[in-house]
Amino acid sequence: MKALLLCGGHSTRMWPLAEDKFLLDLLGKPLLVHMIDMLTASGVDEVVLVANASNAERLRGIVSPIDGVTCRVVEQAACATVMADALESARDYLDGPVLVVSSSDVVEPSAYLKVVEAAARTESDVCILACRTRDYFRGGYLVADKKMNVSHIEEKPDEGSEPSDLVNVVVHFHRNGTRLLDALSRVPREENGRYQKALNLLIDEGRRVVAVPYVGFWVAMKHPWDVLPVMEQFIWGVHRSVSDTVRVAKSAYIDGTVVIARNARVMENAVIRGPAYIGENVVIGNNVLIRGGSHIGAGSVIGFSTEVKRSYIGKDCWFHSNYIGDSVVEDGCAVASGSVVANLRLDEWPVSVDWEGQTARTGLSKLGVIMGRACRVGINASLMPGVLVGGGSYVGPHVCLTSNLGDGMRAMATGGYVVDRVSRIAPEASRQEMWNKLAGK
Repeated sequence: MKALLLCGGHSTRMWPLAEDKFLLDLLGKPLLVHMIDMLTASGVDEVVLVANASNAERLRGIVSPIDGVTCRVVEQAACATVMADALESARDYLDGPVLVVSSSDVVEPSAYLKVVEAAARTESDVCILACRTRDYFRGGYLVADKKMNVSHIEEKPDEGSEPSDLVNVVVHFHRNGTRLLDALSRVPREENGRYQKALNLLIDEGRRVVAVPYVGFWVAMKHPWDVLPVMEQFIWGVHRSVSDTVRVAKSAYIDGTVVIARNARVMENAVIRGPAYIGENVVIGNNVLIRGGSHIGAGSVIGFSTEVKRSYIGKDCWFHSNYIGDSVVEDGCAVASGSVVANLRLDEWPVSVDWEGQTARTGLSKLGVIMGRACRVGINASLMPGVLVGGGSYVGPHVCLTSNLGDGMRAMATGGYVVDRVSRIAPEASRQEMWNKLAGK
């Protein structure tokens, strides 16, 4: 079985995160590698990755060491902007049966297997993974009969006008890839949604397209806060494992399913409540609390008296006496002593985000900060719920950041203070009196 894995998108909607979403590091390896492992477990023995000019070489380096499956990287044309373009860039590999997979759709291993099994037991030309949803999804919807034969695919209907509750998840089996290319060639290039229109064309011509019902985990990674449920999906599935190279203080407490990778250190009175993943060379300082399902990237230092709750922390980050809750912090960030993240609105309504000039509903009751790569936060700063901080930005001491901060920008407190001469000295007797009380005299 051959799989075509689409990795050519530029992840612009994931701002302020700079990393390609399918290269998000999870449990010590990129999400992409996890996806290839799941595809292999479902019977795939050849994976063709469609890349873009900016990530093709990196993808080759990532997949070259993978055993048990043949991986090839195809670079899509520079003008490719949509899924149809990506498929046409890989036309040399679209002969015969092929499983088309979007790297944006994160599912359980059983999802791939369901589609492969449906293809084996039916005579359908196309099998489409279909997830039922109650909430509006800005994507494709399937119109299907009771036997799950698809009669139409509607792309991005208006909210309230959805034709069904079946969402089109891009795990698609095509029995004949050449036929798909032919259908794509008959849809004008200037039209939006060429791939979906090509599928509708096949349906209209009598080709059998079936929906494969799926009720497991699924997240379409469209926004940076989607990292949190994807992180949870992986760390909730870990088995407890502490490397024999880890140094754990006797007074530290590790509870539940926790993975601690090589050469990490857990210092005195630290508490780690699973599920949690602690990467290689991480330092968990004195009196630190890790809880709620958190992922700490390699080389990070979670310093004295910091609490991290249900957050994704990238590699080489530094913290000291902070609260970080329900947040995504990319690689190389540093947060100075006393600074905190607010993850719950005062009115306790779901957190909304200022997104591309509009208010985006996250549906999350708790959401902290989304912080891009290499940011710095000064002492005693406060970051309000749902704030996005662009890469390379500075949040100055004592700033209360209530709105987004662009890449490479700086937010500094402007409040002044008065400098004049000391008018009187505190009496030594009062300090001696306080000392006597503390000493029990």
